[in-house]
Amino acid sequence: MSNFDEKLEIVLKACDAKQGVDIKTLDIRELTTICDAFVVVSGNSTLQVKAIADEIEDKMDKAGYEKENRDGYQSSRWVLLDYGDIIVHIFHKEERGFYNIERLWNEERKGDANNE
Repeated sequence: MSNFDEKLEIVLKACDAKQGVDIKTLDIRELTTICDAFVVVSGNSTLQVKAIADEIEDKMDKAGYEKENRDGYQSSRWVLLDYGDIIVHIFHKEERGFYNIERLWNEERKGDANNE
């Protein structure tokens, strides 16, 4: 198992352990160099958003993976955890619907396909 696959598995299991809602992985390797994948997950409350973030950080730390950045934790409406090749977006359900980053990246993929 590669480092990427191991990190992704840890993140997904941590999201599931805290009952994250609508967990999605977006492979964006062909669209950008910022990372290989986004993991997008929702929580139903700010407490759940924090719990998901805490669980991911705890499990990744125990596995020896350091995060490069964390943003949005204080408000817990949209928490971003940057692990280099994987960026985790933990949304409060209302913000996820508003920002809809899955749609934005899917539109980018379609636009890229049209330019080939």
